[in-house]
Amino acid sequence: MFGVNCLKFLRTLPNDPESKLIRFQLGKSATSIGANYEESQAGSSKADFKNKVKIALREARESNFWLRILKNLDGYNSEEFQVLLNESAELKNILATIVTTQSCKNFLIFTFNLALTYMKDIRTLSLDQLKDYFMSLGEKPFRAKQVYDWLWSKNLHSIDEMTNLSKNLREKISEEYTINPVSVDQLQKSTDGTIKNGVKLHDGLLVESVLIPTETRTTACVSSQVGCSLNCEFCATARLKRMRNLEVAEIVDQVALIDSQSKMYFNRPLSNIVFMGMGEPMMNYKNVVEAIRKITQPEGLGMSPRRITVSTSGIPKMIKMLADDDLRVKLALSLHSAIEAKRNEIMPFSDKFPLTEIMEALQYWYQKTGSVITFEYCVWKDINDGDEDIKALIKYCKQVPSKVNLIQYNPIGDGKYDQCNKQAEENYIRQLENAGIVCVVRKSRGGDIDAACGQLANKTTD
Repeated sequence: MFGVNCLKFLRTLPNDPESKLIRFQLGKSATSIGANYEESQAGSSKADFKNKVKIALREARESNFWLRILKNLDGYNSEEFQVLLNESAELKNILATIVTTQSCKNFLIFTFNLALTYMKDIRTLSLDQLKDYFMSLGEKPFRAKQVYDWLWSKNLHSIDEMTNLSKNLREKISEEYTINPVSVDQLQKSTDGTIKNGVKLHDGLLVESVLIPTETRTTACVSSQVGCSLNCEFCATARLKRMRNLEVAEIVDQVALIDSQSKMYFNRPLSNIVFMGMGEPMMNYKNVVEAIRKITQPEGLGMSPRRITVSTSGIPKMIKMLADDDLRVKLALSLHSAIEAKRNEIMPFSDKFPLTEIMEALQYWYQKTGSVITFEYCVWKDINDGDEDIKALIKYCKQVPSKVNLIQYNPIGDGKYDQCNKQAEENYIRQLENAGIVCVVRKSRGGDIDAACGQLANKTTD
């Protein structure tokens, strides 16, 4: 039955690459595990077995033991396995009593990959799910609100520190749930005050977030994906393979982290948030939207949605969906050329989303929200710095209430995309203003630490 239950559980896994690997490897050995179960459990009950494995998983997860195994899977051999075992006396003792076959050893290796499922992050539960959970424990429903407040308003990262819960209740929660906060792997400071965070996720993957200070405000530039789903030629992030989408809590943690840094280094709270870090927010739509809700709701961080900008490279149906969800956030489109063929060269994926369809979605956005669209636009030497480019941009802007942010570009080392000269930039400004279009030049910030527009690629400087 244990092998059968393994197979049943595998069918509940998501369809991401890591889960596919787990499903394949564990599925192969499940039948053998079931056949050998009684032999390996001589003198031990099923409940005792499951409890021992649960304890082992918790210890392994807390010590990142499961992650080290994951990293060594491709080069797995028995010697490496023994080295890893020696790092955990508890696991060694358990294996000595319950593992008698190679298939069972394989099962345990891949069970570690499932440790985060066994020890689920409690922040994946909604308020209603928390209520159901506490009622199942015989607790009053108001406990859910207490825990929700700790998680989303206070951004607490330790169940043990939920001091308005009894010690016994905290222990019960900790037996089934954990909290997987992000951490700062490396912090870099620019000469202009910009701070770049190398943010480590619970599975060891890295993203970057940026704190951008001015005299009047501080802005958090947050990531939505590990790597990126798109292939913009000018962007360093696009050269990274998309590993996975960020979870809701991982996005909120970035904001809370930068808010604390803003208070620490600039003596004021975070004032603005832009989804302009690593990844395409619209390709992680569900989690980005839920994160925004957590950031803006009174029971969460309580920030104004009008101070949040979601930047997209242009996916029409998702722009319409964002309008329908009525989050009251601002929208920015990464445009860079209003000439179809040229934009497709700069942003190859955009050939799937014609400018006419994007404009239709933007007009829908404005009709539903009344919020002016910002066009983000880099001007590159010998690429989009001519009069025909300006005329096309003006014509495009005239179709919907909008403004233009001219973003000063920092090269990413390929020699193809270079910031235009001052004369070309001034030509853009003059013609846009003469056409009655608001134009703002966004100066580059954090270029010396690779924190500027298009530079986020998990690159560090000494």
